[in-house]
Amino acid sequence: MPRMMTMRLELEKAFRKRAKQLLKKNPLLKKAYEEVLLKLSINPFDPTLHTHSLSGELKGKYACSLTYDLRMTFMVSDDTVHLLDIGTHDEVY
Repeated sequence: MPRMMTMRLELEKAFRKRAKQLLKKNPLLKKAYEEVLLKLSINPFDPTLHTHSLSGELKGKYACSLTYDLRMTFMVSDDTVHLLDIGTHDEVY
């Protein structure tokens, strides 16, 4: 059975801080958050993540959905997903 290649996740300092605050405020998000991180490590363009490229000042970056109103922004380079920001649509764009 072939081994699945996974991407390395690199959480930027600002991302870690905001994620910690968000999860502390809403502990029920933890499971969804962990599932999204797992999917990102397997395939950052998994259709269930609703990944889309960004434009303007954020050109070259991507966003995916955590919940209906929460997004995670990231960049992809080689075998690494660099998680940049997490929050509502207005907070991260």
